[in-house]
Amino acid sequence: MDWFGTGIDGPLVVIRAIHFAASAMTAGALIFRSVVADPALRSAEVAAVVRTQNLLVAWIGLTVAATSGAFWILLQAAAMSGRSFKEAMTADVLLTVMNETQFGFVSEIRLGLAITVAGCLKYDRLVAVRWLALPSALGLIATIAWTGHAGSGVGETGIIHLMADVLHLIAAAAWAGGLVSLALLLAAARLYEGLAWASAAKDITRRFSTLGIVSVGVIFATGVVNTWILVGSPQALIATEYGRLVVLKIALFAAMLTIAAANRLLVSPRLDLRPEDTSRLVALRQLTHNSTAEIALSVAIFGIVGVLGTLHPATHFLPS
Repeated sequence: MDWFGTGIDGPLVVIRAIHFAASAMTAGALIFRSVVADPALRSAEVAAVVRTQNLLVAWIGLTVAATSGAFWILLQAAAMSGRSFKEAMTADVLLTVMNETQFGFVSEIRLGLAITVAGCLKYDRLVAVRWLALPSALGLIATIAWTGHAGSGVGETGIIHLMADVLHLIAAAAWAGGLVSLALLLAAARLYEGLAWASAAKDITRRFSTLGIVSVGVIFATGVVNTWILVGSPQALIATEYGRLVVLKIALFAAMLTIAAANRLLVSPRLDLRPEDTSRLVALRQLTHNSTAEIALSVAIFGIVGVLGTLHPATHFLPS
């Protein structure tokens, strides 16, 4: 399954990227609901629409995450066994991967978390169940750290790397995953208009902007830690394939940050205008388009992360 002779397992990269993005979307939707939307929703009509949208996003993300996760196990079994995909699809190989490898053990835990999240979404009207959904979704995204380079570290450096990766994943889910719910809310505010929707759009956008600032801070700090451990030096950022992909990831992150800053400083203040003001409607449309652009950039970043997880870190190629 080597694509184009590049040494990159294309199907595995694609399925990893899809799984990461879907897991982030699920966790991001539930973070958005708990931290951003619920505290700002005062109108029952608006709340009903927003919660329906949010639940749909979480269900779609979870379904894609579960499906891609199953394919990931199959592709990983082929990669670990060194056999073709068809030859690896035997009970012996699959049971060995699931029962005798860290990847298999983590996959079993993540399956349990996915089932828990599904049960919580199914019985979402129960308050106690809704409170269980968020930590389960956070666990679903956080445990991805044990499937990559961070999960193979040892000693104090390994622990630091693992904790940094867990926080990195959660912060990325809060920002990138929450953007889907935000974009749907903004689109609904343009469709329904009215004072209640104007107020909800303004308050939720501001709260999400604050969440974004916190997320960006965590992403930046943990990204520095991860880069220091996996890349090792500025030279390696240029001299290795891994390092160049990290640079590209940073550039895409910077582009997302630029759009987010424009939203907060230039566009969001116009939501304070009266609902019938055309400038406010233009601002809503621009925020929706900008959020969609941020989602596209985040998908590209998840694609890069999918590749990075299949490559040796840059430090692997540096002289000791």
